[in-house]
Amino acid sequence: MSFEEEWASARTAKDAGVGMRLNRSDNGPAGGSGNPDLSVSQDRLGAIGSAAYTLHGRLKADGGHARASTFDAATMMTVNGFRTGAAMATVQETWNSQLNTLLDACANISNQLDYSAASHAKEEEDIKTSFAASKIDQYLR
Repeated sequence: MSFEEEWASARTAKDAGVGMRLNRSDNGPAGGSGNPDLSVSQDRLGAIGSAAYTLHGRLKADGGHARASTFDAATMMTVNGFRTGAAMATVQETWNSQLNTLLDACANISNQLDYSAASHAKEEEDIKTSFAASKIDQYLR
């Protein structure tokens, strides 16, 4: 079998199982009946954001301590003529880079969840206000 024949056969087999599903999560009737799988409460968002904030604080303190200790060890090894001093400095640089990445990720999660919670609360209030305004408008006619 040539490459082109094998490739055509693979594409045909792949395309046979492809289908489009709109507005549903399974092969049931359209319309999204059943339990939604994408829902979250404000309490859960708050708990996750709080955990990310706490983790950020602990990482900053404990990771900073490890970074400083590793830097001191690398300096002392280099000053005393150990060849492993340079390797320890590389470990410290890598640690610092990865620590900063984790700190940024935790801060981003915490900030985004705080923003999402505030944004959804404001949107909910706007919806309630618009419903109240529409009822008032009904009575004024």
